[in-house]
Amino acid sequence: MSNFSVLFQKEWRENVRNFKILWIPLVFILFGISEPLMNYYLPQILSTVGNMPEGTVLQFPELTPEQVVMSTISQYQFIGMLVVVLGFAGIVARERKNGTATLLYVRPIRYSSYVYSKLVIMCILVIGSVVLGLLANLFYTYVLFGTVDASLFLGFLGTYILWLLFVISIILFSSAAFSTGIASAVSLFLVLFVQIIDALIGKYWTIFPWKLPMYAGLILNDSIDMKPFIWSMSITLIAIVALLAGAIYFAKKNVSKSKI
Repeated sequence: MSNFSVLFQKEWRENVRNFKILWIPLVFILFGISEPLMNYYLPQILSTVGNMPEGTVLQFPELTPEQVVMSTISQYQFIGMLVVVLGFAGIVARERKNGTATLLYVRPIRYSSYVYSKLVIMCILVIGSVVLGLLANLFYTYVLFGTVDASLFLGFLGTYILWLLFVISIILFSSAAFSTGIASAVSLFLVLFVQIIDALIGKYWTIFPWKLPMYAGLILNDSIDMKPFIWSMSITLIAIVALLAGAIYFAKKNVSKSKI
């Protein structure tokens, strides 16, 4: 049996034991379902229990199906990414701290297989959970608000999956390079706070990996400018390769830091 297969089975069993295989998908599915339901029923809820003066008429903007999907993505971008960072920041660093890495490193394993096994399990859990959440969201959006164009949705989904892969690469690199606490701080800064910085002053640049969620929304609304989008995708792919190469390098370099 190959190094990768053995290591992947270890990662799978570990994530089954700590229930990440259950609660991470549930988080994204819950937000995927709740957003269209909340947007649809909120006016009725407020008019029923809001203690408004008699005769008050609440005016809410009519949301398009695309806007409902993007409101879900805004939830994923903050709460969802926070869950991902805190759930996986210790995926490499924690094994060095608790001594598990020592048991692995004394065996003839390839460090690339070690990192890739963690990459694959993170992709299955994170990307799979987001896709399930968006499919649930798409169903309720269709029932309550209308149809989203299938080809535009696939383009949107592919772009957002590339963003998720970028996030996963950042977390994996940080965990391989630093301790769990520092890896959490670095990942939170790069995944969440750089997004905030881009939202505040990002009008001064159009080519940036952190703009992929915005470009995904523009694809969904069929209003994308392809040139900066393609450049941003290209830079993101290069960054993913560099981050994974760095994760392999630091996984090997920090062997001496493993607890015995």
